[in-house]
Amino acid sequence: MNMFRRCLLILTIAALLTSCATASNPTDDDADALESYNRAMFTFNDTVDKAVFKPVAKVYWRVLPEPVTDSVGNFFSNLNDVVVLANDLLQFKLHQAAMDSSRIVFNTTFGVAGLFDVASRMDLPKHREDFGQTLGVWGIGQGYYIVMPLLGPSTVRDAFGMVGDFTINPIDWATDSDGVQWGLWGLNLINRRASLLRLERALADEQIDPYTFQRSAYLQMRRSLIYDGNPPRSDLQREVAPDNPIQ
Repeated sequence: MNMFRRCLLILTIAALLTSCATASNPTDDDADALESYNRAMFTFNDTVDKAVFKPVAKVYWRVLPEPVTDSVGNFFSNLNDVVVLANDLLQFKLHQAAMDSSRIVFNTTFGVAGLFDVASRMDLPKHREDFGQTLGVWGIGQGYYIVMPLLGPSTVRDAFGMVGDFTINPIDWATDSDGVQWGLWGLNLINRRASLLRLERALADEQIDPYTFQRSAYLQMRRSLIYDGNPPRSDLQREVAPDNPIQ
């Protein structure tokens, strides 16, 4: 599994070095200064996805019944709650940390190792926290928007955060078997890719640029997560709808 970490670090560093070599002085209004590189990497990722990941995900989706795929998703969501809990504490969200620690306990025990999400039925909802968000809460700027090789959309800040999250994730440290770790990461990837098939079909009916849609959706999602669903309005939004309009 050490090789996995090295590969992830190499991919992250390669993308960051490309960004540094391609542009400088990123601003909030210049969210895609690396567009030519990003579009090329998007095309590469899309080609690999269509050749490898999507066909495997289709077989996975057809062979396994929906309750099984849901349980697989719940299992990995429960492992991810460990990452969420660590970032709750780093962001000093102590009440949320108490809720997420309870989620882990209830889903791991009554939910049979996380196969069933019993915690959500107990008014303990799933939260989304990661180290990229933590860095944002700490005041670190997002930097350039980057499409990572194989890993998809990111920013400089989220790329560094991704490395921290992989280190915290129980898949990376709960077992000494490289075979088990690779198998779990692979199953998680295929299950997540299969869950996107329905959304992909819906988007295919719309006449949109998939690259632009992915970039916009990712940046808006990350901004919303960092501000817990209530991000401050941009200058353009204030011009269109002032906070205190003249009556």
